Amino acid sequence: MSAHTHTRPHPAPRGGVDSRLPWWALALPTLAFVTLLALILDPADAHAATGEPALTALLERVQQLIAR
Repeated sequence: MSAHTHTRPHPAPRGGVDSRLPWWALALPTLAFVTLLALILDPADAHAATGEPALTALLERVQQLIAR
């Protein structure tokens, strides 16, 4: 007796699938990052025209948070 062979089902057509991300998939994480960065660089601690670069202030703040 011979065994029956099974054929593979036909693959689904690719025409209807959209693999692009919606605009908010990039906008929401960016907005969250900017919001958290603004919270870290609290504007209440800002001094008038210190001339200190923002990157230096950010790195000092990160060091303070790590030291805790």
